[in-house]
Amino acid sequence: MSQRDTPAELIARSNRLGADPRNTNYAGGNTSAKGEVTDPVTSQPTELLWVKGSGGDLGTLTESGLAVLRLDRLRALVDVYPGVEREDEMVAAFDYCLHGRGGAAPSIDTAMHGLVDAPHIDHLHPDSGIALATAADGEALTKECFGDRVAWVDWRRPGFQLGLDIAEVKRRNPQAIGVVLGGHGITAWGDTSEECEAHSLEIIRTAAEFIETHGRAEPFGAVVAGFEALPEAERRAKAAALAPVVRGLASTDAPQLGHFTDSDVVLEFLSREKLRPLAELGTSCPDHFLRTKVRPLVVDLPAGASVEETVVRLKELHAAYREEYAGYYQRHATPESPAMRGADPAIVLVPGVGMFSFGKDKQTARVAGEFYVNAINVMRGAEAVSTYAPIDESEKFRIEYWSLEEAKLQRMPKPKPLAGRVALVTGAGS
Repeated sequence: MSQRDTPAELIARSNRLGADPRNTNYAGGNTSAKGEVTDPVTSQPTELLWVKGSGGDLGTLTESGLAVLRLDRLRALVDVYPGVEREDEMVAAFDYCLHGRGGAAPSIDTAMHGLVDAPHIDHLHPDSGIALATAADGEALTKECFGDRVAWVDWRRPGFQLGLDIAEVKRRNPQAIGVVLGGHGITAWGDTSEECEAHSLEIIRTAAEFIETHGRAEPFGAVVAGFEALPEAERRAKAAALAPVVRGLASTDAPQLGHFTDSDVVLEFLSREKLRPLAELGTSCPDHFLRTKVRPLVVDLPAGASVEETVVRLKELHAAYREEYAGYYQRHATPESPAMRGADPAIVLVPGVGMFSFGKDKQTARVAGEFYVNAINVMRGAEAVSTYAPIDESEKFRIEYWSLEEAKLQRMPKPKPLAGRVALVTGAGS
């Protein structure tokens, strides 16, 4: 295979996997391939790792979105690894492993792809896989679902140590085609790009079929009288009336744009008896809560409540949400933690009406809603076969206020002065 064939195959595989939301969420997961090239300096064979870089999306990945690293240098980092307490230092070391000019910045998951001994690797966030990963007895369910074909890895924050953990699990389980990562997602591998993709799809499909076959009929509990979805015209009218108020509340700390979703998945969740306890537990996969915050704001009124009643209650719940979020920050912040970024909700759930999601721009607001739909699917799957048990709140905080996540946010372009605002121009008619 030529030097050009390896990244081309990787991009094609990534685009296929990223095009199907059953496989991974927007901008979630990463893929890689290893191959040999001729070093332009020494003229000697050199093994490289091509891996999706930080912040990219699999479905739209191009070659410029790949980080390219020398595998010998990346694996040599094991000898200087200072231990899990200082593993964040290894991300800066990835820059010294890069091959050539250009390409994307290496992501935190680069170690996983370089240290695991497989030519091709996919790390994905499928709803079915995360459902098993967040089940209270996820390890036992993984064994029941896959036998010894897929192994289990206990929750660990993404990073160098997780890469070492997965590499060791693969060494101990040579028959395995991949792993379920507790509280997180899945990783699969293969000797060829085609085999790796097939193994990823097999894990996703098998987990979905297991949940469908073994799951209870109503994992969210019974429908709560009065919380059923309003007729479409009525709920859209109520959403339109509530939208300016909800957006104003969500913009208390910083201007936000909003997106509204009243899909069947959302409306069914809002009508069930487990809505509030499950929403209170929050999301689990890091990609989910980084965009949705650890938990949503849930309006605790029936669908038939008037707009005026709902507005009054929204303001009360928003004040309580801000107080609780500040408490969450204070419970877990250390002197090294970044400052609190804002205490307003990113997701607001209104029974009978739908979901409002918020972000700094239109795309971010829409994607936040998509991620909460992923979270609903995950909770449904976990509750169908077990009990939903996301990672601990302290672990969520460690990721939400991670210094590496903060550095990524600081690198993003600053919004323009009028971004997220509406301008009314008068006197310009002709």
